[in-house]
Amino acid sequence: MVTSSHEAMHRIFHEDAGIFARTFRRLGLPFSDPVAVSLLPTDVTELKPLERRLDTLLQIDCADGQSYLLAIEAQSRKDPDKGASWAYYLAYLQAKYRKPPVLLVTCQDEKTARWAKGPFHFGISHWRSLTVRPLVLGPHNVPVITDKEAAAKDIPLAVFSAITHGEHPQADMMLEALASALKTVDESTASIFRELTELGLGSSPAAHIWKDLMAVDLSFFRSETSEKLRDEGRAEGRVEDLLLLLKTRGLLDDAIRSRVTACGDPDLLRAWFQRALTAGTAEQIFIGGDEPTG
Repeated sequence: MVTSSHEAMHRIFHEDAGIFARTFRRLGLPFSDPVAVSLLPTDVTELKPLERRLDTLLQIDCADGQSYLLAIEAQSRKDPDKGASWAYYLAYLQAKYRKPPVLLVTCQDEKTARWAKGPFHFGISHWRSLTVRPLVLGPHNVPVITDKEAAAKDIPLAVFSAITHGEHPQADMMLEALASALKTVDESTASIFRELTELGLGSSPAAHIWKDLMAVDLSFFRSETSEKLRDEGRAEGRVEDLLLLLKTRGLLDDAIRSRVTACGDPDLLRAWFQRALTAGTAEQIFIGGDEPTG
């Protein structure tokens, strides 16, 4: 089942795919910073006998001319069938795009992260026909960011760190540093990363800390004029996020685009976004007769 925390663990790379290169350089793997990033379709089904879908697929282009595909999977538990799925994804992407694929698995608990590292072997015992070796980011190797200045220097990484370490003993310090860092950027940008943090923390104890911090930090914006401007900005940001999610999940057409862009109600857009995380069809997103108010 797709959850909001699962979605946040790979959607953060939509906002800043460079987290991947920056983090793995710290771990001794020399990935270059991207100069261009393209969001690609996540459907890897051929003739549809069995539907297969990645969480996120990005094309990364670097200054040195290197180009590769970054396939991102958020994994919440061990799955004995996942190694075979990942092998299929990588072979399919290589054949379709003729670019080298890299598999990144993101995890929020250490046991799952260490399992996801593999390697996963396929073939008979004395002859391995295929081996899958994912790169993994999880509590065992993602840096813990509790310093406010460090968080402000790399807000996307600070967000990813906070949601990865939601059960860390210093989670409160990490979230306080992140809340402070978000005050250094414009409200639209801060809104995106606040939302991703809330989604990523899910129902963990750290989520309550984050909500309390946001209740205090957002008080500055609550004058009538500021609140109106803030709602407009939140609505615009949520429209963009919802359209991106719908496109990624293959649920976007012209009629739905028009309906979403016409909505000026950030709360309704949030409700649609939450439904879009798990909906099997576009119709399931707009159930209940709710209509835009703006």
